[in-house]
Amino acid sequence: MRNLRNIGRSLLRFTDNNLPLTATAWDASSNSLICAFGPCESRAVIELKRLKEHTDTQDEKLKKIASWDAPCPLPSLSYDAILDLHYFSDSLTSCLILAGGDIIIVREEPLSGEDLIEIVGSVDAGISAAAWSPDEELLAIITQANTILYMTREFESVTSANFSPDDIKVSNHVSVGWGKAETQFKGKRAKALRDPTMPEHVDEGVLSPFDDRSVAISWRGDGAYVAVNTVESETRRIIRIYSREGLLDSVSEPVDGLESALSWRPSGNLLAGIQRLNDRIDVVFFERNGLRHGQFSLRLSSEELENMTTPLKLKWNNDSSVLAVCFPEKAQLWTMGNYHYYLKQEVEFPRSERGHTVINTWHPERPLRLALATSDSLQTLEYVFTTASGSTCSPNDFGLLSVIDGSSLKVTPLRVANIPPPMSLHQLYLKHNALDVAISNSSTRIAVLSETDISLYSVEISKKPIPDPVFVWRTTIPLGHCPRQIAFKGDAEILLLTSQWDKESSTLWKCGEEKVYCLGETTGFGSISNLFSSINREQVYLQTTSAFVVKVDTSVIVPDTTELRGKLVNKFPSTVSWVQVADYAEEAICFGLTTSGVLYANERVLIRNCTSFLVTHAHLIFTTTQHLLKFVHLTTVEELEIPLDEPEKDERCRTIERGARLVIGMPTAYSVVLQMPRGNLETIYPRALVLASIRRSIEMKDYKRAFLTCRSQRVDMNILHDHAPEQFMANVHLFVKQIKKVEHIDLFLSQLRDEDVSETMYKDTIRDKVPNAIAVPTNGANSEASLGKNFKVNRICDAFLKTLEVHKDYHLQNIITAHVCKTPPDLDAGLRVVGNLQEAKDAQAERAAEHICFLADVNQLYDSALGLYNLELALLIAQQSQKDPREYLPYLQSLQELPPLRLKFKVDDQLGRRTKALTHLHALEAFDELRGYVEKHSLYSDALEIFKYEPLQLNEIMKLYADYLSNHNQFKEAGIAYEYLSNHASASDAYRSANLWRESLSSAMLANLPAAELTSLASTLAEGLVETKDFFSAATIHLDYLSDIETAARVFCKGYFFSEAIRVVTLQSRPELIDDVVDPGLVEGSASMTELLADCKGQIQAQVPRLQELRVKKAEDPLAFFDGPDDPSIPDNISLAPTDHSTSAGTFMTRYTNRTGTINTTTTRKTSKNRRREERKRARGKKGSVYEEEYLVNSISRLIERVNSVNEEVQRLCEGLMRRGMRERAAAVQAVMREVVGLCEGCLGEVFLVEKGAEMEVKGEVEDGGERPVGADGVLWDSLEQSRKMKEAPVVKAFEGMRLL
Repeated sequence: MRNLRNIGRSLLRFTDNNLPLTATAWDASSNSLICAFGPCESRAVIELKRLKEHTDTQDEKLKKIASWDAPCPLPSLSYDAILDLHYFSDSLTSCLILAGGDIIIVREEPLSGEDLIEIVGSVDAGISAAAWSPDEELLAIITQANTILYMTREFESVTSANFSPDDIKVSNHVSVGWGKAETQFKGKRAKALRDPTMPEHVDEGVLSPFDDRSVAISWRGDGAYVAVNTVESETRRIIRIYSREGLLDSVSEPVDGLESALSWRPSGNLLAGIQRLNDRIDVVFFERNGLRHGQFSLRLSSEELENMTTPLKLKWNNDSSVLAVCFPEKAQLWTMGNYHYYLKQEVEFPRSERGHTVINTWHPERPLRLALATSDSLQTLEYVFTTASGSTCSPNDFGLLSVIDGSSLKVTPLRVANIPPPMSLHQLYLKHNALDVAISNSSTRIAVLSETDISLYSVEISKKPIPDPVFVWRTTIPLGHCPRQIAFKGDAEILLLTSQWDKESSTLWKCGEEKVYCLGETTGFGSISNLFSSINREQVYLQTTSAFVVKVDTSVIVPDTTELRGKLVNKFPSTVSWVQVADYAEEAICFGLTTSGVLYANERVLIRNCTSFLVTHAHLIFTTTQHLLKFVHLTTVEELEIPLDEPEKDERCRTIERGARLVIGMPTAYSVVLQMPRGNLETIYPRALVLASIRRSIEMKDYKRAFLTCRSQRVDMNILHDHAPEQFMANVHLFVKQIKKVEHIDLFLSQLRDEDVSETMYKDTIRDKVPNAIAVPTNGANSEASLGKNFKVNRICDAFLKTLEVHKDYHLQNIITAHVCKTPPDLDAGLRVVGNLQEAKDAQAERAAEHICFLADVNQLYDSALGLYNLELALLIAQQSQKDPREYLPYLQSLQELPPLRLKFKVDDQLGRRTKALTHLHALEAFDELRGYVEKHSLYSDALEIFKYEPLQLNEIMKLYADYLSNHNQFKEAGIAYEYLSNHASASDAYRSANLWRESLSSAMLANLPAAELTSLASTLAEGLVETKDFFSAATIHLDYLSDIETAARVFCKGYFFSEAIRVVTLQSRPELIDDVVDPGLVEGSASMTELLADCKGQIQAQVPRLQELRVKKAEDPLAFFDGPDDPSIPDNISLAPTDHSTSAGTFMTRYTNRTGTINTTTTRKTSKNRRREERKRARGKKGSVYEEEYLVNSISRLIERVNSVNEEVQRLCEGLMRRGMRERAAAVQAVMREVVGLCEGCLGEVFLVEKGAEMEVKGEVEDGGERPVGADGVLWDSLEQSRKMKEAPVVKAFEGMRLL
């Protein structure tokens, strides 16, 4: 769907030169052209000149490099001829191959001792053809002695081979006639006796009557093969394929009328040649094996065919996209798409007396730049692939495309008819071959540019079906001007860009029906590469080769020698090949794409891997080399945000087919058309355009269009509400009025859910950048969030119910849907609607029942209908289900016979609604049955609520509840219940079982237990508290209830409550107990505490160094750390971690990288028995095992917790020792405690703080490394993951100590 557009054209004539231009070559380093003039019959001289562009005079353009006499050494030639001219940019050297046999090099900057011109070799027999390989390392020469000769860059002979008539036997071609007319089925009686696989005519290779017997040579793009086209024995032409080593690979099959032209497509799949037939001239293709592979006709008229006596030439460009066909005085550029060849450009030359075929030289690095030359003129041209399309701004985005194909123009509006190329909806037949085409803003006019005139056609794009375009008028191009480009401004103004021979500047014209008006020359802007309109066709711009973008003033008509008036808009950092301009906030944003894939927005680089782009009124759309389609919201240049490569997360990014390029975008149809590399079209509907259209429709309150878009593009319909919640809730009536159809409203209601899709799957990316860009208030989502997301569906359904009540008869189905779609479904309300219809004997009742059964589970509906105690409704629902009438009919009949309250109880009991059933029993005044029902279903709380104003029944239920709690080990609540009933004895027992000694003893006192029982109870409770190490509580019982002061003091001392013990004995006037109880307690406590702290100190001093040693070993040699075999032959990518239960090959830890995976599947470690055994090994943390590190870390962590727990006890112990004059003991305990706390604080960094980077690395490995193993391997996995994670260090509680010590 792309056309070739001329973006650079330099025209030069050599009127004063006596020597003809005979060869050209590109200097890729300086982008200049090397031209060779001569020799000719009148002058045996060769002149080598360099062409410089952008200069004023011809003398400045052509810089002479060298000139020398070149007489022909062969008497058979009247004068010598240049067969090949090649320029080596790295050495500034030109190499000329002459037909007389000389090989000449010309050095532009010769070193000392080097000649400017040197004949480096000569072939005595003469040379027929020569060509350098694409890598410039090998020269292939065809001599006139029918020999192929290979030479190196230093012109040393490598190998040679002779042409032989027997070469034809190399390839035994078998043609089965695929695709030929003679092999097609024509009926059972047609040629029934002939083999259909044998063609009627087999080519014998008959020579063309205009064959000049010349030789052609062409290399494949990778330099691996070379093809030679020669005449064999004056009978036929043959193409020989030689390898780089000089071996004959294959020869071509015979083709009648095959001429000397030959060009191997650089991609390598085809060789192109010329076949001259009686009624046409074809370009034919061969495969490397010599077989034919298609052709296309050059579309010459009979007059042109009759006058075409000079052999043609072919040349592919370096990326295989364009084939140049050279005629006398003109050249054609052909492209291929979908196996159809398009004539995209025809370049004509002034008529010449010599009439030689045009010389074509493609640029070696810029695929669409070439030089075309005749003997007395030269054109350097550069093209770009563009799409001639209509506007991309609504409402004129019809997707109108125009594809040039010689003298025909293929026109297709893709929004109306998505017709794949090479077909089209309309085809215009033109008088001349088209050069360029432009489409107006409204897509109703098409302007076609040819070499001689401009034609305007009218298209009635709004009609259905669209009629053929109609010719309106034609205007002639001014004499002496060569047309290049054409563009529309609005719908009426047509602008033309032309060039002239021997002038660098271009001229801009305004075209009218009668004549063409000049707007001025572009002298002040330099060389012009592109004429184009803004995306809305309101302005026209010029793009210069120096990367400037100029806005053109088209209002003033001037003489053609006056300088053009314009305003500089932007300058790109580098030269771009294609530009589009969009207006945003009254500012022009120029988007430019370079040939290397850099996409600019004014001077800002947006992306460096772009392959194509287009601009709409709201988006910049582009494709990337990663095969992604991306959308950028138009805003100021600084705020343009390029989405990340996350097609699964961001609506602005989408994956596309490899190599796809943009053709056109149609925002109104929310579609984008892509063209695949082969040429076929694909229309997609990107989420970015679809959602933009939906949001725009919502903001305009066009809910019908938004709904239909959601429906056709499978977009979650919650966006209709979530994009603008407040607006939607205020316009529910408008939504219903626009949608109208009952099934469409049902579809919307059934898709509602509480998720806010505008913040999740359809997050509006433009809101984050421009909060005020959307006219609809966005605070509705926040207000809804404040109410809770769970209210969204119910709020919408309630609003619809309120609106639909007005037209209840028509929207009955929608009303039921709104009830059922609530969260949770309001089945009762929906069934009431059906029930009301049933009571009114409405004919819609059965249809309503069918609909509600379709929306919800029929079993739930049946239960809900029973719950309404409407047996007729339950019967109606049951009839819509798959239930067996023999089951539900007897049951419903039995319910029908019951009294109302008993019916309700039975129904609620069956439905499991126990609380309601209990209320019915209460209404029936059946207390005994109620009590049994409560005990059966544990409905004690509900029964207490029912009987809260009936004390007798309340106490009886409370007694049952207390017994229930006691039997189910809920002793605390049972005790409270018994105490509520004043049953203190039972309450005391319950409290004792709950270990609540205060409540148990107080209840026992209230129950007036005998003193012996009370003493026994207190003793039992005290003993239990001592066992649980609650010494303070146990001592309190001994003191308050047993009056045993001595025992109380001993228990206080066991808990290190020495101050409390001293207080109690002095309060009870027993000071002798200080010496008898407290002092021994202090001595015993200091001894046990000192021993404990010494153990902690020893543990730290032993475990921390061991842990350091393990981690050093792990860092130095991970394989040895995990008990791996020390075998250097094992590769690094094999997992190693053997244990006692696996062989050396059965592993899952990866060597050096700690990656995971299991390669031994024959072991039994995955059994549960081995897993338990491995867990026991992990818990033990045996020294030397892989679990030792984890065990040591956990052990030190538990030790710190233990030290923190005795902190206060040590503090109380030291204070008690000092009070009793035991300073040395106190000092010793305090010193040990300080030392232990210091050791704990000092080891925190070494034991617990793993580097955060390592943790993140491990996390990444776990995510990529696969699943966790099972069995014993899983235990090791867990251990190693735990050891590598950053364990939070425990807090070491500070020890205050005493200043007195």
